[in-house]
Parts: sequence; C-alpha cells; structure tokens
Amino acid sequence: MLSNNVYQEEHIPTQMERFWLSYRANSLAMFGFWCLLLIVIITVTSPWLSPYDPQWQSDYLLMPPSWSSEGEVIFFLGTDDLGRDILSRLLMGSQLTFGYAVIVALLSGFVGCVIGIFAGMTKGLLSSTLNHLLDTILSIPSLLLAIIFVAFLGFGEFNILLAIWLALIPRFVRAVYTAVHNEVEKDYILAARLDGANNFYLLWNSILPNILVVMVAEMTLAISIAILDITALGFLGLGAQAPSPEWGAMLGDSVELIYTAPWTVTLPGIVITFTVIIINLVGDGIQRALNAGTE
Repeated sequence: MLSNNVYQEEHIPTQMERFWLSYRANSLAMFGFWCLLLIVIITVTSPWLSPYDPQWQSDYLLMPPSWSSEGEVIFFLGTDDLGRDILSRLLMGSQLTFGYAVIVALLSGFVGCVIGIFAGMTKGLLSSTLNHLLDTILSIPSLLLAIIFVAFLGFGEFNILLAIWLALIPRFVRAVYTAVHNEVEKDYILAARLDGANNFYLLWNSILPNILVVMVAEMTLAISIAILDITALGFLGLGAQAPSPEWGAMLGDSVELIYTAPWTVTLPGIVITFTVIIINLVGDGIQRALNAGTE
C-alpha cells in the first residue's frame, strides 16, 4: 500500500525491550525462566494442587512411587514411613522453603542495599569502620551465622527466618557498598558534580543503573543461600520441626530410610537441587542481559 511518508521511522527499542531481547536470545536462561515461573505457580497454588493433606497418615506405609511395580497411581511419588503422601508434602513444602527464601532474600536485600548505598555515598571514619566491620562478619559463613543466631533466639521457623535474614544483610551491604564506592570515584561522576548535580540525582540516574548487575547477582545468590540454609537448619532439627513438610525437615526425618526407602530421601533432595539450579540459571541470564545492554 502506498504511503505519504517518504521516510520510514525506525523503531528504537527501549531499555526494557533491549534487555528482554538479549535475555530471550539465551536459550538456557529462557529454560530457567519458564521453570522458575512453574515453581512460583506451584508455590502459590500448592494448597489446591496437593491431592492429600500433607499430615494425613494412610495405611500404605513406605509405598514406592507409581512407576515402580509395587507402587500405586493414587500415591504418585509414594509414601513415607507414616503413610503420608510425598507429593503433597513436597508441594506444600515449597511455600515453607522456596516461598520463605524469596521473602527473606527480598527483605534482606532491601535493608542491605539501603545501608550499602548510604555507606558508599559517604566518606571518612563511618565508611571505613563499616568496611572493616563487614569484612570481619563476611569471614564467617552464613550458615554458621544463622546457627549462632538460632542458638540465641531459639528453635522454630520464625527464628530461623529471622536468623537467615540477619545473616544475609552483610552480604548485600558489602557488595553494594563496594559497587557504589567504585562508581563514585569515576570521572563521569566528578563531571556531573561539577555541572551541579546533587547526590540524589547522581544516585538515581547514574549510580543505580550501573550497579544493577551487582544487585541482581547478590539477590540471586541470596535466594540460593536462603534455600540451602533453611533446608540445612531443617535437616539439623534447628528449624522447622516434625511433622512440617519443609524440604530440609523431610530429609532429616527420612535419612535413616535411605536404604529401605530411598525415594523418601532422594525426591526432596532432587527438588532442592533443581530449584537452586533454576534460580542460578535465571540470575546468570539476567546478569548477561544487563551487561549486554550496558555494553
């Protein structure tokens, strides 16, 4: 069809469109994205997806998964030593492990980023003291920090979530502080200051877009660490207590059955490993897409 326009306008993609095009070009990252979306949907809808109550005890003790010759379709992933449906427990446990890990990571990320940005934008004794203090704290593994906090706070799900939240904050503070401090020392920030830009303008328009990769990397790592710490504390009996369907607690309750009923141990372990790998795939894809857009 004829058009009155002599020149055709070229569509210039926005920053978000460039990010999505770069992310979509990474097939492994897209696989992780769809898997993560599935995990989120399962976590939100697990009360309606679970075929049975996770605490309900049937008469079928240690029934193998349905693909085994001794299994039954009504218990797709088998049952444990008390006759509880493993599929229902894994679905409901996603809220206690993955859901809580995401919430804890987001809260610790918010607090840690605010403190890190404030410390990175300041200079002098306060910044130096915070830097050395964080170096000391980060020399202690996050799981050990969480165990120390649990020893003071006591056992229970809320206490381990609070302990993991406190243990993750220094990671965000240190990473954001270093990134902001490095950006502040660059020449373009000095040039913007000479033009009359204030700290808020520099932070919002110059510093934050350039440290977004660091924040995404730390958030991805924090969610993975939170999942592993929640499951580890549940496995050790310091976190969620029986008969909770939390994935780590399920491992701890069934570890003595690894030879007689290996599916009670391997299935929660596979779910934990798969979830952590998917989160890392998505995080790596986001970092690559952000770096491509920056370049």
